[in-house]
Amino acid sequence: MYGMLLESVQHFVQLEYGEHIWRQALLTTGCKLTVFNTYQQYPDSLIPDLAAALSAITGKSIDEFMVFFGRCFVRFFSNFGYDELIKATGRYFCDFLHSVDNIHLQMRFTYRKMKSPSMQLTEMDENGAVLVYRSTRSGFSKYLRGQLMEIAKQLYNMDLIIKVLESQNDVPGGTTGPISIQGGLKTVIVKYRLDFDNREYMQKRIHIEAHPSQLQLAPVNSSLLLDLFPFALILNEQMQITAAGEKLIESWMLNNVSCSPTELMGSKVTDYFKLRRPTGITFTWENMKRLQTVNFEIQLLKGPSMNGTEEAAALADSTPQEFEDPTKLMSVARRGSQGLKSILLKGEMRYIKDINSLVFLCSPLINNLEELREVGLYLNDLNTHGLSREMVFTGFSHNSRLDLMCEREEKRAEELETSLALADSWKRQGDELLYSMIPRSIAERLRDGLNPLETCQSFEEVTVLFAEVSESLTSDDSIKYAMTTVNTLNAAFSAFDELIQSPMAYKVETVGKVYMAVSGAPDVNPCHVQHTADLALGMLQSIHDLNLPGVGVKIGFHSGPIVAGIVGLKVPRYCLFGDTVNTASRMESSSDINTIQVSGYTAKKLQKYGYKLTFRGKVTVKGKGEMETFWLNSAPRDSAVSKRMTKKS
Repeated sequence: MYGMLLESVQHFVQLEYGEHIWRQALLTTGCKLTVFNTYQQYPDSLIPDLAAALSAITGKSIDEFMVFFGRCFVRFFSNFGYDELIKATGRYFCDFLHSVDNIHLQMRFTYRKMKSPSMQLTEMDENGAVLVYRSTRSGFSKYLRGQLMEIAKQLYNMDLIIKVLESQNDVPGGTTGPISIQGGLKTVIVKYRLDFDNREYMQKRIHIEAHPSQLQLAPVNSSLLLDLFPFALILNEQMQITAAGEKLIESWMLNNVSCSPTELMGSKVTDYFKLRRPTGITFTWENMKRLQTVNFEIQLLKGPSMNGTEEAAALADSTPQEFEDPTKLMSVARRGSQGLKSILLKGEMRYIKDINSLVFLCSPLINNLEELREVGLYLNDLNTHGLSREMVFTGFSHNSRLDLMCEREEKRAEELETSLALADSWKRQGDELLYSMIPRSIAERLRDGLNPLETCQSFEEVTVLFAEVSESLTSDDSIKYAMTTVNTLNAAFSAFDELIQSPMAYKVETVGKVYMAVSGAPDVNPCHVQHTADLALGMLQSIHDLNLPGVGVKIGFHSGPIVAGIVGLKVPRYCLFGDTVNTASRMESSSDINTIQVSGYTAKKLQKYGYKLTFRGKVTVKGKGEMETFWLNSAPRDSAVSKRMTKKS
């Protein structure tokens, strides 16, 4: 499908449901595109997938969204002037329904790879009509319903009620009727009953009486029709070819080199011609008479082709006289003409009562000069009274400009996709950097426009941890010592970072050789004491595993209330304030290397959960006086930390 269909969906979903719903739908379908190009082709399954995604998000049915998408397309294509094209088809809604297939055929100049459906009116009355829809796409019958209802409402100012009378192959993976297969594809066939006010159309177009002067017209010889339409066919009731136009016979002989014109006459039309449109219709007398207002597209079938050896032999066997005689030269040329493209004929199948025959009044379906050469025709072969020649010239000029425009659009689309991918990469890197300085939940609130001062929060109880990496190595070379220190701290802090798991713990900052973390902020965590203890034991084990000579770590933590928020504008940081922070820092500074010191208050909480601690005694804490502290030795046997340490040992 072309991008214009997806553009219409995107525009109206964003307008009526919001940008966030649209982005969520794209994420659900796995579509990474955020912009669709009008003339670029996309998978046919994308629109049904978007309908299913929006159905899951909003709770509305998939069918409801497919109808909505159809309505959106009609509203959207008015920007391209296609509403004027529909209005120009006729005064009445039935005129439009009769012309749908023809409109699709004319759109081939702009959308050359369009796989359009086929639609025919089979019955009409004063209260509406019966429409048969055929398509190789499954699941789009509801989309058509939305289009028809919106066209009737917006362009013809009438209310349209649509009922499904019959349906085949309309549901992907299942059927509700007999299977119709064409060209290896299942054809969706749906018969609709369209209820609308059709009285004026029936009175003006169907129940009209012929003027007396028309009844007095003299009979016309059917050969005149073949002169006017050199590609026409005349068929009898047995669907046998009784006559054909001169140019059609020439084209037939070019594609069937081993046959004579007499073989064409009296043969079944299906022997040498294939009905391309309308799809799903068989070549029968009843169908052709019933669909006289429908545009047919018929393909001339190619006869058995000659291989290269046979073609060379045909030319070798030709005498000099054959090359001198233009008639004989044409005969020889036909033997090597199997590379020609099959000609397509488009026109109406009219029933003539006087001769009880069907006349296919048609002309070749050719887009430009290149296709004219491919089918072996010249401009003089085309009808002089129609617009066939003008259409070829127009198609040539239009396609040249269109090719250039499409190339430019495709290049712009590729550049845009590259830019969007690069922007996404930059955004991810920016987010990672931002989340390293500010908690994700706080950063998202700031993006929503929240004032940084409003991010300040008070927490009734959290556990704050400090860990200081110490080393006993010294060196006369200050630069060498500094590099050793940097490498040591990088190895230790990187190991600590791997232990941080949000929302159980959050890394606040590193200052010099000190590593600071908190559990219970910014995400409230009722198990903050246990998670901090596990983190401290993991840090101690990681330093042991690094096996760095002369390197150890002092760890301390304490629990209590704090206030936290964003500080700074240039390099904003998430900072903690309160006596709990100071006490936790004192627990670390007064600790010993490769030990974990905790306050008495925190120790009592840990003992309830089975952690093993040893009473250290009273320690003088600056600003607090003497405090009872404990050494944290190990976690409970059933904890994840104990199991991990046991496994390593």
